[in-house]
Amino acid sequence: MFYLNLIYLLIMLMMVLVGVAFLTLLERKILGYIQIRKGPNKVGIKGMLQPFSDAIKLFSKEYMYLDKINLYMYMLGPMIMLIISILYWLLMPYFIKWMDFKFGLVYLFLMLSLSVYPIMMMGWSSNSIYSMLGCLRSISQSISFEVSLFFMFFVMMMFIEGFSLEMFMKFQFNVIFFFLFFPLYYMLIVSMMIELNRAPFDLIEGESELVSGFNVEYYSSSFSLIFMGEYMMILFMSFIMVMIFFNFNYSIMTLLMILYHNFFFIWIRSVMPRIRYDELMYMCWKKFLSFILIYMYIIFILKMLMNLYLN
Repeated sequence: MFYLNLIYLLIMLMMVLVGVAFLTLLERKILGYIQIRKGPNKVGIKGMLQPFSDAIKLFSKEYMYLDKINLYMYMLGPMIMLIISILYWLLMPYFIKWMDFKFGLVYLFLMLSLSVYPIMMMGWSSNSIYSMLGCLRSISQSISFEVSLFFMFFVMMMFIEGFSLEMFMKFQFNVIFFFLFFPLYYMLIVSMMIELNRAPFDLIEGESELVSGFNVEYYSSSFSLIFMGEYMMILFMSFIMVMIFFNFNYSIMTLLMILYHNFFFIWIRSVMPRIRYDELMYMCWKKFLSFILIYMYIIFILKMLMNLYLN
């Protein structure tokens, strides 16, 4: 059984890494066509081998040790970031019932709260003003939006009366939650973009003022690990959005919905300017938090009335 689980884990890891490779190609192609240019189109047919070429280039670059870094923390940061991004994928409901999480949403909260630590480690250990500013922004950003993000998931948990992601599949057999919770869907997709540090919320990587932020001192294979971790998260968050608000049923339609969310995260990057930091804080604490508390109260009353009617 142990060897079988190991094989499943390796297959999952291989599929996710291939997905990450082609997601980077998709992003560069979409951004290229939006900016009226071709994007990668030389390596392989229509640029299909470009991600593998980039990976070989990055992993074969010379590695130099900087003078004033805290070496062990500096090296561990990208590795921990990649490991956390891989551990998210254990939540996926496999058709063969390989992993069965009865408390999947609790595990998701745990992973979401851990994701800020490698960024903090990388920012501090780089011993650079820019990376430290990016690290401080990341911490305050996480504190701000994770409060409302928890309440958004809590509303869904209150509705299904459980913690397992598989319960979302059972509850959406007749009607999908997107139609019941569409205001929550839009708030959650914005919160996911904040979690992913994607534009217009890429404040910790602000190129114009922070010269790439927390990862300014990273290059070669270390930068590749950070890059892979971020894109694994984009794929996973797209999957979670489909799992919670659309019926995940191992079909082509499910894959298309995941692809649509990936496209949405990329498209937003090309059409939206970066939000100002105080506007982000205002949105998280005053708009999102107040709205979700009212929404939670309404759902609670509806749930009580439903239970009284059924009993």
